[in-house]
Amino acid sequence: MRHGSNSIGKYRFLRMIGEGSFAKVKQAIDDTTNHLVAIKIIDKHAVVESNLKSQVQQEIKTMRLLHHPNIIRIHEVIGTKTKIYIVMEYVAGGQLTDKLSYGSKLSESEARKLFQQLIDAVDYCHNRGIYHRDLKPENLLLDTKGNLKISDFGLSALRKGGEMLTTACGSPCYVAPELLTNRGYDGAAADIWSCGVILFEMLSGSLPFDDRSLINLYKKIYRADYTFPAWFTEGQRKIISRILDPNPRTRIAAPEIIEDAWFQTDYVPACPYELQVMDCADEVHAAFESVEEAEAEKRIPKSSSFINAFQLIAMSHDLDLSGLFEEQDEVKEKVMLVSDHTVDDTVTKIQAAAADMKLSVERSNNKMKMHSSQKMIRSSRSYFDLSAEVIEVAPLHCVVEISKSAGELATYREFFNSLSNLLKDSLGDPASAQ
Repeated sequence: MRHGSNSIGKYRFLRMIGEGSFAKVKQAIDDTTNHLVAIKIIDKHAVVESNLKSQVQQEIKTMRLLHHPNIIRIHEVIGTKTKIYIVMEYVAGGQLTDKLSYGSKLSESEARKLFQQLIDAVDYCHNRGIYHRDLKPENLLLDTKGNLKISDFGLSALRKGGEMLTTACGSPCYVAPELLTNRGYDGAAADIWSCGVILFEMLSGSLPFDDRSLINLYKKIYRADYTFPAWFTEGQRKIISRILDPNPRTRIAAPEIIEDAWFQTDYVPACPYELQVMDCADEVHAAFESVEEAEAEKRIPKSSSFINAFQLIAMSHDLDLSGLFEEQDEVKEKVMLVSDHTVDDTVTKIQAAAADMKLSVERSNNKMKMHSSQKMIRSSRSYFDLSAEVIEVAPLHCVVEISKSAGELATYREFFNSLSNLLKDSLGDPASAQ
């Protein structure tokens, strides 16, 4: 892969767009399509040293699950020894902040259109259990047609059913009051509050809650202490009052906002790009990939389990992206191997490695469980239990995920090395699968 100070892979850097503590964002051009992209360049060492690895992983993971016209899309992730390159959709219109600078307010029609697009995208996220948690004008981009795009999911959270979030985050002026109490909170309700602050700011040109003293600011937010400008209409006041409700239990939710009369004026619902996970590759590529990639795909034999690298990441049980950060020599209790063989040949090699160690094999499709045979077990120390799953990335390219649930690490390592030799691939760390 080509990479240097002026390029990475097929992308050639053009100019700097933004810069933060751990990442830079550069405009680049895809030399194969001449399309502009934005590439976030993350310094691995700085992220790991600052204990922000999980946050970066979360951003990549979350954005790969979202396919909506009002949400920035990730095209590709490239990892090197020192950097992570997140190749994203380039949005040329700048931040919403730029339109709101110098205290200027937007017309009602423009503010409503942007708010409609914001709520559409937020509702889409919430329906998938994803909460942004840092909605503010700096994270809302505009394309050349004035359409809104949500960016920067670095603070987003995926919630398991029924769980309350506990991490206080977000920007002070846009944060919901329940986040100030250090108790659990509903991520959806917190996002809706931030949307209400943004709507107020677009219509008035100023923030509903603002104070030089952070303590006074928090007091105002906690009490929902704000004043409507005289020119706000009854419809605007009604919807904002229901959003900026300090009680998250009675605060209006996205589906109710969409039904509001003021919101419904000139409303054109967005049409999400629905991704059916594990659908046929041609359908996936037709919906999301470039023309060139789709044409190349037609020349590859189709398989019902054929997926691209991003779907592989998004389908992993815990979407583990640690291989982008870590280069380890020691075999862990969960590793991945690359196999340049068909799925059936790869399964045969796994069975052979198990036979060499006198392990019994139970197979279900492309998943296998291996145990010590009963006559081999003389004590609990002799018991060994592991599983393997084969995931087809291409017709002659698979990933084998191996995990151990019982047994000594030395035995696990012996199986791992045996299988590595059978696959004629000695790459032994999780990074080899990425």
